[in-house]
Amino acid sequence: WNWNESDQAALDAWLDESDRHRVAYLRQSAVWNSAERLVVLRPELEVPARARLFPLLMRIAAVVLVAALGAGGIAYYLHPRAAVYSTPIGGRKTLQRADGSQIELNTITIVSLSKEGNTRKATLVQGEAYFHIRHDAAHPFIVSAGDYRVTDLGTEFVVRRAPTRIEVGLLKGGVRFDAANIDGTPQSALLTPGDVLVADANSMSLSKKPLGELMNELGWRCGMLVFKDTMLQDAAAQFNRYNREKLVLTGADVARLRINGTFRAASIELFAQSVHDLFGLTVTRSDNELVISE
Repeated sequence: WNWNESDQAALDAWLDESDRHRVAYLRQSAVWNSAERLVVLRPELEVPARARLFPLLMRIAAVVLVAALGAGGIAYYLHPRAAVYSTPIGGRKTLQRADGSQIELNTITIVSLSKEGNTRKATLVQGEAYFHIRHDAAHPFIVSAGDYRVTDLGTEFVVRRAPTRIEVGLLKGGVRFDAANIDGTPQSALLTPGDVLVADANSMSLSKKPLGELMNELGWRCGMLVFKDTMLQDAAAQFNRYNREKLVLTGADVARLRINGTFRAASIELFAQSVHDLFGLTVTRSDNELVISE
């Protein structure tokens, strides 16, 4: 297998087509690296390095098929030289960078960090992350999430990536948001503190929130969930992000009830008990669910 510039260009183009392709490449590379380490342990097998490799795209195609058949979709999206960090359900992680920046990962979050030339780059594969970035004009910091880019202008901000949309909230400084393609036209926006930008494949909206409200939404950094006149259905959805046991509401009237309070994200049973005490609702356990009903 004589790898050349044309092959590399084809691979790069294929990787750029979708997150799934990068996932496949990374996973297969990890498996193949492990296999090659096993070969090292068997010195009697004098196999040339290149001879040990199947044609790269054939290997990738096989992994794409495996990934397509597996449940759960994309797990990792990486630049081949990126460092990957992830959290499980209910988990949190803080990354201290050598440049003085800090990145905090919320529940079920995957982030890859890499450097391309003078650019510091983070790719938010899924979940939510808080960025406190040490600004350096000579070494810009960019967060990528699918077709969206958030460029640091000296700032503290949070990015949440959902399957069909992205949300960016700015607490301090400034960021530039760029969408590769909204309604067929590239769009961008400059955010100031308190701005919350929400974008999907068809639209982009910018609104303002009090900084105190944005800080409440970042209660997860301390393992807390803060609710202020929050509908019960929204509070339940928040708890379900952090717990394997899920809250299930029955009835539209129950879902529309509103609640205030601060709760530990992991204390789903305590929350259910509080709802029972406050509204007189019934709480029953079914399999891995807490069902709340009238």
